[in-house]
Amino acid sequence: MSAGLALLASVLWGSSDFLGGSVSRRLRAVQVLAVSQVLSALVLLAVLAGSGQLGRLPAGGWLGWSVLAGVTWAGAMAALYTALARGTMGVVAPIASCGMLVPFAAGLALGERPGALAVLGAALALVGVVGVAGPELSPTAKQPSSAVWLALLAALLFGVEIFALARGSESSVAGSLLAMRLTSVVLVVAAAVAGRRGSGPVQARDLPVLLALGFLDLAATAAFAVASGSGMVSVVSVLASLYPAVTVLLARRFHGERLTRVQVVAVCLVLVGAVLTAL
Repeated sequence: MSAGLALLASVLWGSSDFLGGSVSRRLRAVQVLAVSQVLSALVLLAVLAGSGQLGRLPAGGWLGWSVLAGVTWAGAMAALYTALARGTMGVVAPIASCGMLVPFAAGLALGERPGALAVLGAALALVGVVGVAGPELSPTAKQPSSAVWLALLAALLFGVEIFALARGSESSVAGSLLAMRLTSVVLVVAAAVAGRRGSGPVQARDLPVLLALGFLDLAATAAFAVASGSGMVSVVSVLASLYPAVTVLLARRFHGERLTRVQVVAVCLVLVGAVLTAL
């Protein structure tokens, strides 16, 4: 069950990253985040209130972990959406997925013992990320190197966020999701208000897309939170990091993106590494 939910999270995250990156080419990333997160927070509050969970959240250590997850998520998404808007999605997404190495290493430090294949898989994923990013950091790169650096920053923050969410979900999945979402809403809305000069407002026609974006991210986060509560964080986090495959396929289908041969091989290494880690 945990493996299936982690894979579902990867499909949902890959779809939301493609959608968010596409919308961020027309709207500012902070606008996309602010509106989509407010809408998803309202959906989450409605679900928790309707199921009766809102009034009986347990006491425990989930609050601090959830706030940390919300802060790092907001920073990671701002970096990721900006990178997706500036650079090639098929390059940015695999780099950002390298954040899986943070919870993988943390799980090992806390006593989890994946097999030799898992360790080999993590190493292959790291090599693949270097291979994807390398050509984009060269002086002859066609896209801004800032997109790669932003993707690397997103990877680090995502890794911390995934680990923090997993730890908080051990006490309460519902509480962790709510506190994380509310924290991220406060941060991205504040950033949107502070940087509103020089940008047009979000149009009514954008709301359905932003609602879909927020819902996809919320559903993916919920699937991962439940999966991490019933499986090893080191393994679940790697399975959930398969989302670049979805983003790459969607970018190829709808944006006509193409990668170099080296980058195609490198993306495959990232994905093979993730599978090996799960095995």
